[in-house]
Amino acid sequence: MSSFGVLPIDARQVPFDALIAASGKCLEGVPGMGFVFADKAALANAAGNSHSLAMDLFDQYTYMAKTGQWRFTPPTHVVAALHEALLQYNEEGGLPARYQRYANNCQVQLDEMAKLGLRSFLPAAIQAPIIVTFHAPKDPRYQFKAFYERVKARGFILYPGKLTQVETFRVGCIGHVNQAEMRAAVATIAEVLREMEVLDT
Repeated sequence: MSSFGVLPIDARQVPFDALIAASGKCLEGVPGMGFVFADKAALANAAGNSHSLAMDLFDQYTYMAKTGQWRFTPPTHVVAALHEALLQYNEEGGLPARYQRYANNCQVQLDEMAKLGLRSFLPAAIQAPIIVTFHAPKDPRYQFKAFYERVKARGFILYPGKLTQVETFRVGCIGHVNQAEMRAAVATIAEVLREMEVLDT
């Protein structure tokens, strides 16, 4: 979901019956529409199995094949925005170019956060350029909620950590941003942590 359009996916290497992605994230469209690449035989075998009207992919597929229409009113603004996002994706150079921009964002973020003494949770060898998880400062004055609110007030949104045993926070590398925005985000993080008296540098 989060990496579609940036990390390569080859069904010959990793066979799958279905791949689900969305209009936002690495495609940089607006959120609001999911889509599925599905093996037709697997899709046919799913007939009658859906417990949800909205998520019945087989019914949607057969209806569109017969009528050329969606079963219900489509999110036309989301479809139009995705079309424009895909044009921009191709203009940028497709997957290799989008990957490189995000990889550059990720590296800048890692380098600048390291200067603040903030360590990445994952080793560099397995870090994807989508979102980076950082160990939270150990200082008892650090509280994620206050940290989040102060950074948000300055125009940047962080993600809470999703690990249960280690306190972390996450910073995204994706979106219509570049290295300058990454540096600005880290500078804001540093400013807030200094205000909280968590960082001395």
